[in-house]
Amino acid sequence: MELRKDPITRSWVITGDDVAESGPRSETFCRFCPDSSAPAQVISSVTGIDGLAWSARSVVHPAPLYRIEGEPGRRGDGIYDRMRSVGAHEVLVENPRHDGQLWNSSDAEIEQFLLLAAQRIQDLKRDPRFKYVSVFKNHGPDAGQEFEHPNSQLTATTFVPRRVLYELRAGRDYFAQKERCVFCDILSQEERQNLRVLEIRGDYVAMCPYAPRVPYETWIMPRSHEASFERTGLRGSGILRDFAALLRRTLQRIRAVTEEFHLVLHTSPNSLHGSESLGYWKTIDEDYHWHVEILPILGALLAIDFGNRSAAAAGREDRGVAPLSDAHMGTGAFSSPRRRQAAVYAAPIMSLLQEALYLETSFLYSCPPHHCLRSDRQRHCYCQAASSLAET
Repeated sequence: MELRKDPITRSWVITGDDVAESGPRSETFCRFCPDSSAPAQVISSVTGIDGLAWSARSVVHPAPLYRIEGEPGRRGDGIYDRMRSVGAHEVLVENPRHDGQLWNSSDAEIEQFLLLAAQRIQDLKRDPRFKYVSVFKNHGPDAGQEFEHPNSQLTATTFVPRRVLYELRAGRDYFAQKERCVFCDILSQEERQNLRVLEIRGDYVAMCPYAPRVPYETWIMPRSHEASFERTGLRGSGILRDFAALLRRTLQRIRAVTEEFHLVLHTSPNSLHGSESLGYWKTIDEDYHWHVEILPILGALLAIDFGNRSAAAAGREDRGVAPLSDAHMGTGAFSSPRRRQAAVYAAPIMSLLQEALYLETSFLYSCPPHHCLRSDRQRHCYCQAASSLAET
């Protein structure tokens, strides 16, 4: 396999005959359960709780897209660029229990998983070959979920995903103009207006963004400024407990609307990589702000707009917050009428969502009929995604 760069979109694409298709793997055993007959190769584990040997562990992906050995060997091919697919590809097993999902586990269990993610990011950033470490979760068939056992995945790459590059450049430019973090300013305004905020728990906020790419898109951010997730996570014992609780409750709200979603952690790139000439490393600790983005898979696909990269979310202004605010936070399948209706409108848009996450390709889609998720009863329900997630 190798990486090739599109000179127009400036995105890196993996090519090769052995690139596996995303989607569920048909296996008669679970390689991630503690008593597996064919366990995966363990990279790292965190201490178990409740008498278990481990609470979360990182293992080698059974069909990795990136290999740890060697150098990238970036080279030109006329006007094109290519390099070897050097990197890391790991599966982060969230819980030893086969049914221990992030929305039905204890806050202590989720905290241990988050601690593992922070440790793995910190460890891989010690390798100067890698520019960026991504942690993401694809849940549901249309999201490209590979394994039944509760898991997220981690990749360390020799390039920065394009979506993150946009954030880095925008944050740098905003800071150069105002000497403030754009993410901190967004948080300050959202908390003050209280139109799209779903919940505040300790130092963390869950909210729907002002310009959502998909219905019910939700972000979780620390209220205190910090560019790197791993620095927050490894700062001290208990620092991630409120984040774990808020993540659990937010996913319960999302699942009241749809069972399928993408979750991506956005953190700062590897400052050890020699790319200072690009500019966005110089003030990154001041201008970037780590956060988690959750993109539910919901809505019927209408069209793809490759021209102006604009996404259209059907619905009036900020009504999306209401359905999430009022959503019943059950954990069973299709625990609310709204969720059953959401399933009717679901469409397989996994690849498009992944493009929107990493490559900034946008698309047009239609939403199901409006159902308020977070109306305050005494004022209009706002964003169709955010309002319904906030109240329980």
